Amino acid sequence: METKSETKLSERDELYTQYNWFYHSFLDSIQVAANEFFSDLFDFKLISISKNINILFQGDDYFVTKIRIDKHHDVFFRASEESVKIILDKILGENKKFKITNITELEAKIISSFNDYLYNNISKFLLNPPPKTKKRKNFDTVHLTFFIKQKQSREGAKVIVSLPQILLAPQVIQTQNENFEKFNKSSFTTSKLDVKIKVGKTKFYLKELKNLEKEDIVVFEDSDVNLMKLIYKDYEKDFKIIPNPGLVTSINNDNGGHNMDKHSLSQSLWDEIQVEMGAEFEKVKITLGELKDIEEGLVLDLSSVYDNKIYLKVENKTIATGELIIINDRYGVKIDEVFASEPTIPQQQDSQPFGEVHEAPAEEEVPQAQEAANSDEEFDYSDFELDDQDI
Repeated sequence: METKSETKLSERDELYTQYNWFYHSFLDSIQVAANEFFSDLFDFKLISISKNINILFQGDDYFVTKIRIDKHHDVFFRASEESVKIILDKILGENKKFKITNITELEAKIISSFNDYLYNNISKFLLNPPPKTKKRKNFDTVHLTFFIKQKQSREGAKVIVSLPQILLAPQVIQTQNENFEKFNKSSFTTSKLDVKIKVGKTKFYLKELKNLEKEDIVVFEDSDVNLMKLIYKDYEKDFKIIPNPGLVTSINNDNGGHNMDKHSLSQSLWDEIQVEMGAEFEKVKITLGELKDIEEGLVLDLSSVYDNKIYLKVENKTIATGELIIINDRYGVKIDEVFASEPTIPQQQDSQPFGEVHEAPAEEEVPQAQEAANSDEEFDYSDFELDDQDI
């Protein structure tokens, strides 16, 4: 048994396939009739085909012309108050106080004559009424809603033409591909999308941040080897992932492993300040099928993720890149490159790590090795904005 929702869906799909026939048959004929009757003053546009008249009528008063075909069938032309005003203003001159309830005999005759002329032009698309007509049912009328507007104007108003469905024989669009079926989302599962994937974050002391070097290892305390975060524009979503066992490594305390004890550093206010460092992949390609699996909360094996370079970021600044590793149940990054900040003034010299450019005295050139040795003095903590809770 067909349900009400299935009936509405089939009627809607039916009208979709018939739209082009209504468009080219009725719109073209009505536009030609309007051009002939009003000397090419108005434009018509078909905006709706519907079997539900209630929605179309809301919010307007209408001038109605009923044209009898036989005792069982009629065609209705319903012109909204605004559409009548658009026509009469152009023909008789603007009337700011016009109300359809106060329409004059002359004004009514102009609109009625125009509707009769429209009917004569579209009647060629109507079939002859059947000899016997069954009892009429709901939604056995097709309503075509047009917008009418003056040439070169943006303002339009509704004109609704209601036609008995039994007198229509619309052509249905046939697909050229015999094997074509309804849209299948699975056809796009292999299409790829560029996204960012965040693997974790941690707090870092400024003193340690400045001393990062190649081969150092940063472990992200706020991370989980079974979870990552997908980022696409403003969209963020945590998803479960199968960790790659090939990333598991151990820390040699004599070589790398930036888990410094703050007491091993000289004590000062700056030594106590922490900033948040994040680790994320940029421009990772995942398929729409994988994105769908992420939405559904499935556990994924995104092997392609691990082949990408990972970026360390502080305050949205990339400070280093490296390769992803796993330390116990946390993600880490083994650094392969540390970036210096951009100089504040263009100079023909090397930039300092995260600091301002300092010009050497004219009479004395500072060797590059000496610059590196003096990097503690030149480190500029003002590169990072700090919240009160960080101090």
